[in-house]
Amino acid sequence: MRCKASVVVKLRKGVLDPQGAAVEGALRSMGYADAAGVRVGKCFEFGLEAASLDEARNRAVEISRRILANPVLEDFTVEVQPVVD
Repeated sequence: MRCKASVVVKLRKGVLDPQGAAVEGALRSMGYADAAGVRVGKCFEFGLEAASLDEARNRAVEISRRILANPVLEDFTVEVQPVVD
C-alpha cells in the first residue's frame, strides 16, 4: 500500500520560541490582540510503501525520530494517509 506521511515538528513546550513570539507580535500589530501562544514549526512529507497503515505510521515515526536535529528541544506529530490513485 502506498502511503503519504506528513510530519509537523515544533519546539517542545517550555522551550522559548523566538520566531513564534515574532509572529505573535506581528499579529497583534495587525489588530489581532487575542493572538496568543503562537508556536512556529516546520513540516515535511514523504511517501512510503507498507503492508498496512499501522506499519506505515510506525515507520514514519521511526524516520521522524532519526531525522530530528535536536530531540531534546523538538517534538513531532505524524499523520499517515493511504494514497488513492
